[in-house]
Amino acid sequence: IESRKGKLGQLDLEGALIARDRVGIQDFVLLDAHNSETAFLDNLKNQTSKTKVTLYALADNVYHTMLSEANNHFILISGESGAGKTEASKKILQYYAVSCPSSTLLDTVRDRMLMSNPVLEAFGNAKTMKNDNSSRFGKYMDIQFDCQGDAVGGHILSYLLEKSRVVHQNHGERNFHIFYQLVEGGEEDLLRHLGLEKDTKHYSYLVQGECSNVSSINDKNDWKTVKNALSVIDFDASDIEHLFGIIASVLHMGNVHFDGDTKGYAILNSNALLGIHVQVLHEALTFRKIETKSEEVLSPFTVDHAIYARDALAKAIYGRAFTWLVNRINESLENKIICVHDLINFLLILCLLSFEQFCINYCNEKLQQLFIQLTLKSEQEEYEAEGIGWEPVQFFNNKIICDLVEEKHRGIISVLDEECMRPGDATDLTFLEKLEEKMGNHPHFVTHKLADKKTRKSLERGDFRLLHYAGEVTYCVVGFIDKNNDLLYKNIKDVMRLSKNPIIQECFPATEGDSRRRPETVATQFKNSLLRLTEILTAKEAWYVRCLKSNDNKQSGKFDEVLVRHQVKYLGLMEHLRVRRAGFAYRRRYEVFLQRYKALCPATWPHWRGVPAEGVEKLVQHLGYQPDEYKMGRTKIFIRYARTLFATEDAFEICKHELATKIQAKYKGYRAKGEFRKQKEAATKIETCWRGVQARKERDRRAWAVKIIKQFIKGYITRREAKSTDNSEYLAFVRQSYLNRLKGSLPKTVLDKTTWLTPPPVMTETSEILRQLNTRMMVRKYVRGITPQKKAQLQQKVVTSAIFKGKKDSYPSSIAVPFEDTRINEQDINMRVLQTIHHERIKYSVPVVKYDRNGFKPRPRQLILSQAAVYLVEEAKIKQRVDYVSLKGASVSNLGDSVMILHVALNDPKQKGDLVLQCDHLFEALTKLATIANKQNNITVVQGSIKFEIQAGKEGGVDFSTGQEPMIYKGKNGHLMVVAPRVKSR
Repeated sequence: IESRKGKLGQLDLEGALIARDRVGIQDFVLLDAHNSETAFLDNLKNQTSKTKVTLYALADNVYHTMLSEANNHFILISGESGAGKTEASKKILQYYAVSCPSSTLLDTVRDRMLMSNPVLEAFGNAKTMKNDNSSRFGKYMDIQFDCQGDAVGGHILSYLLEKSRVVHQNHGERNFHIFYQLVEGGEEDLLRHLGLEKDTKHYSYLVQGECSNVSSINDKNDWKTVKNALSVIDFDASDIEHLFGIIASVLHMGNVHFDGDTKGYAILNSNALLGIHVQVLHEALTFRKIETKSEEVLSPFTVDHAIYARDALAKAIYGRAFTWLVNRINESLENKIICVHDLINFLLILCLLSFEQFCINYCNEKLQQLFIQLTLKSEQEEYEAEGIGWEPVQFFNNKIICDLVEEKHRGIISVLDEECMRPGDATDLTFLEKLEEKMGNHPHFVTHKLADKKTRKSLERGDFRLLHYAGEVTYCVVGFIDKNNDLLYKNIKDVMRLSKNPIIQECFPATEGDSRRRPETVATQFKNSLLRLTEILTAKEAWYVRCLKSNDNKQSGKFDEVLVRHQVKYLGLMEHLRVRRAGFAYRRRYEVFLQRYKALCPATWPHWRGVPAEGVEKLVQHLGYQPDEYKMGRTKIFIRYARTLFATEDAFEICKHELATKIQAKYKGYRAKGEFRKQKEAATKIETCWRGVQARKERDRRAWAVKIIKQFIKGYITRREAKSTDNSEYLAFVRQSYLNRLKGSLPKTVLDKTTWLTPPPVMTETSEILRQLNTRMMVRKYVRGITPQKKAQLQQKVVTSAIFKGKKDSYPSSIAVPFEDTRINEQDINMRVLQTIHHERIKYSVPVVKYDRNGFKPRPRQLILSQAAVYLVEEAKIKQRVDYVSLKGASVSNLGDSVMILHVALNDPKQKGDLVLQCDHLFEALTKLATIANKQNNITVVQGSIKFEIQAGKEGGVDFSTGQEPMIYKGKNGHLMVVAPRVKSR
């Protein structure tokens, strides 16, 4: 890897010189024996085995230089097949994808830029003898950045696709990856739609190399990657379907075979339709359309000619589809950011050995010429900027070889085009004869006919040899004419325009056949593309990545010196090095040079206060530089010999150790003395402060104790007086003491009235408040512990108390008796009764004794309270129903009896009167009635007699008295007599 000036600008190259004997010299320009190829290889071997060459440093330098200088740059990656050019380009793209600023739109551009790689590799790469993923086309990628450094677009230019690989592969090689990916990884529905089978052996174009399956290639996984990449690049489903349809048609075309008829003319025997009517296909591949002055006629093909036409069509379809694919990718990478005025182009070029060796070697000659020109230009510009005299550089100028190939009317390409276009039977041998005729005296051209006897032994009669800058290369002219023409017959183009595939229609436009001008040949197209490329690159700053393959076996750590030596010569690295070393090997800005080496001169160490150039002058004079070893430029020092820099760096390394030792000693002494002084001062201060603190604390403690004792004595004396300054502290002590004692002896229950501590006089009021609060707290705690059932009981007892407390003698004895939800279970009530009142929910039932209104005969009954009424039931018969609206109230005596009278409103003469009942659960029954019927205010406690209505207009009475024994009987006066037992007063 090298930069535009032969080194990775920002890296510490001087520091790397320290370990040069062990890991090699990082900058080859600093090789002392720069003319020695052996020294170059030894240094390269050291670097390969001991260091890691990283592409990210170069990519980062290019990016930041582009932003700082605001101009265009390019990285040119060159090397032999399998040397790592494709991987290097991917790593550089990945670096920019990660390191550049991010936004949704910019991420989309970068994703598409990265995803273009697997697509182009699938359609443009193939397995060769040297490389399982060899790029078979040249690629020029233009990445567009705005002035902020954001990647906003890109453009790809492809050239010289090896179309011949579509129809023929050498042994041990494969066709383009996409064919195998489609057949091996394609979904069953897709293959069925395309008429393909999941077996590459069924297709003639895929088996010629006899290596369809390669262990290092996973076609199924690569197929998924390609499909995903096409989606990311914004290909819609229709485009993808048509694109794969073209790939399938090429495979089908390879299976088209021809037989000869009786006259030797070709006839089509294949059943494949290829999306075109079979009769039209038959005419296209077995007849050639010849134009005469009066008409167009079809001339039949021989079998060989038909096979040639078939293969030419397959190559044309694939080549044009590849061009369409690149154009579509470019559309997705177009800069879509509006109002970006200042775009800076960064170019990435990948130079490959592909298609025809002649074209590739011509490309290498042009690029080598460009390298030397750019290097000389860069060197000359820097010398002129620094005021250093430019010295002419002797180097091998390969312009004579480039002219031999590309010169108008005289170059090999011109001669080849003339042979391709002239009327008559032009062959490869007539082309060779024309070359011998026009270039017989050229020093870099030789053929079997022109060579001497010794050279002639190594040349066949159909060969010619060119002396390239990298060495002699022999070419066989067989196939030059056909490959340069690469033409399709007009009727074949007409047939392709009948295709319904829109991509085919774009690739074979109707306007193409209208022009009477012959299209450019392959060599001319390539030459023009190369000329345009060199024009573009000349206008930009160059950075280079030279990829070298250490061995042909893909083994890590193995260094094949013969192979590497060939690549070094082939890439022109020694020539490039000689150009760089023709003047001064090393140059640095004064500030940088002085900052690094100022320790070597007492006058510049430790600080130089003057002009940097003057400081450098004093430094080099102190080091003993000879006048011919360096020059002083305007901003930089130029050092001619690498050994001068090495001596300076070695002296600096020794000086660093000496300086480090002195600095360490001084610093350690300074730190030790300072630390001791600090510790001593700190100890003295701590002792002083500690004694003072302790003395002040003791003084304050004693003063406080005296004050407290005085206050306590005064407070005790005046404890019974009003609160004052003298007794406030004492009283506070008394309060606190009482509260602390009270806290440990609080009553445990509400009924505990004796354990509360007797308070001192000052706490009497406070003690009473606290006692009340404590009582409330215990009451609240008790209330919170009551269950819902217990709470309901108490609520009912409250109602009972409100009605009877202090009014009826037997009430106190009933307080402790809990109420029940009911006294009669539903199963003890007759079913007929339950059915009759089922619509009313029964709330309470109790057995009673009912006294007849006439005669007062006792009768056992069931008293049932529902939500709406009171029922008096005799077994299965409801004797009386009184709804709560008609119930006027209830009356009881104030004595200890259990008789109650229910008063009923009589609105009808036939309606039954009031009920006279005796109930053992008098308080419970009346409380339930009062709650259910909401009659709390209608229950009366009467003293003496109670009147009741027998029927409308007729009254009766109940007289109450006390006696020894409880009795109920009919009196002589006709009233019901109730004798209640006497209740002892409480």
